[in-house]
Amino acid sequence: MTGNHQALALMLFSVFVAVTLGITTWVSRNRRGSAEEFYAGGRLFSPMENGFAIAGDYMSAASFLGISGLIALFGYDGLLYSVGFLVAWLVVLFLVAELVRNCGRFTLADVVAARMRERPVRIAAGTSSVTVSVLYLVAQMVGAGSLVALLLGNTGEAARSWAVIGVGALMVVYVSLGGMRATTWIQIVKAVLLLGGTVTLTVLVLVRFHGDFDQLLRTAAERSGHGDAFLGPGLKYGGDWTARFDFMSLGLALVLGTAGLPHILSRFYTVPTAQAARRSVVWSIGLIGGFYLMTIVLGFGAAAIVGPDAVRGSSASGNTAVPLLALDLGGGADSTGGTVLFAVVAAVAFATILAVVAGITLASSASVAHDLYASLRRRRSRPRSEVAVARVAAVGVGAVAIALGLLARDLNVAFLVGLAFAVAASANLPVLLYSLFWRGFTTRGAVWAVYGGLIPALALVVLSPVVSGSPGALFPAVDFQYFPLENPGLVSIPLGFLAGWLGTVTSAEVADEARHAEAEVRSLTGAGAA
Repeated sequence: MTGNHQALALMLFSVFVAVTLGITTWVSRNRRGSAEEFYAGGRLFSPMENGFAIAGDYMSAASFLGISGLIALFGYDGLLYSVGFLVAWLVVLFLVAELVRNCGRFTLADVVAARMRERPVRIAAGTSSVTVSVLYLVAQMVGAGSLVALLLGNTGEAARSWAVIGVGALMVVYVSLGGMRATTWIQIVKAVLLLGGTVTLTVLVLVRFHGDFDQLLRTAAERSGHGDAFLGPGLKYGGDWTARFDFMSLGLALVLGTAGLPHILSRFYTVPTAQAARRSVVWSIGLIGGFYLMTIVLGFGAAAIVGPDAVRGSSASGNTAVPLLALDLGGGADSTGGTVLFAVVAAVAFATILAVVAGITLASSASVAHDLYASLRRRRSRPRSEVAVARVAAVGVGAVAIALGLLARDLNVAFLVGLAFAVAASANLPVLLYSLFWRGFTTRGAVWAVYGGLIPALALVVLSPVVSGSPGALFPAVDFQYFPLENPGLVSIPLGFLAGWLGTVTSAEVADEARHAEAEVRSLTGAGAA
């Protein structure tokens, strides 16, 4: 890209960063400084505003960059990510949204601690929430590195590393200064921009093929080098039984993981009532559903117009398929139209990353301050403000995410998010569902459910082909691969539920019927909800 083209792209980046920093500064001057303001934005957002913010939180770099890239490279098998991410919202809508809003205040641990001994439960749930958040952040950092390096015309390691560091620094500023209110408005702005950019690209792809979706698919199959196999299952996950089990593991993690994501659960506390939480989810399902349908068009469009070889040449994991598609649709690399469209799409994707990392960082810092710090500090020590601790935690979480993002910069972002979903479904979902629906659930069961899913999930990831023993692993030069699947969900999710059941039935503690009844009435009616 020429110097003028790079200047245009950087200008668009700078405009978005300036706008979001302006929002953050404005909010920081008008905040009350309370925990409710920092964690939940004062619970003042409408269902529509929160629905757009949830969509902005969920439509991440994995969706915009990773899924489209996987479809461009693997056809039908990449499309399965879109289906899994969307179907997951049915679990959230029917089982989680209203009940979580009524039972908790700021975090997942609030829901579980409503009827258990607080200290062990908060430590376990807080640890799990921070772990899931960091894994999710790593995926966004990797997407940022690939995107900014491509935009600047430099795919070298130095450019990608500085992009990761820059995104990490910005997310710490957003969370530390603006809290939930600033984060929510950034996500709303980002959702509007992302949906607008996606609609534009989808229309241009369909216009290129005169509205004939069948012709689009046939062209994509021809350019893929795989023929009709590109449009059928098995190209990525059908080679042998290990690949098929890996697909089942991925699907299970995607469908069940959303209901255990800390940054998604925390969004239900930003509205005034449980009914508003449910209406927020309905809004978000409509927005997210439309978006994922369009990623299918973009993925096959990238395969048909750009070609899998060109996509793979730019990024082996396919993360740059959509920006390259935009460049081609606008007229090519040497045209003004192509460069403008490329820069706009890249800026939208960058906005996506910034908004999502802000939401995740806020959720993880809330878990550190509200759950871990409050549980672990000595009673005789002088307590610091939870909000002050949360701001410090945001810096620490950002530093860890930057370090891991630099390490995992060559992995596909959708795949990395799949790992985060697997850990969330293994550690957070069992304890959440047991707490809401099992009358006899005990404190030991809650702690065992969290660690019984979290530890196996992390251990299996470490022992999987993702970390060692394969050319695309984090450490390709060594081999301590003993678990054949890339995603641990098929094993770790049942273990989480089993551990919760086993901990409860072997516990000498008798479940508190009165507290369960109180939590049940509160969850179903909203009586006494914060």
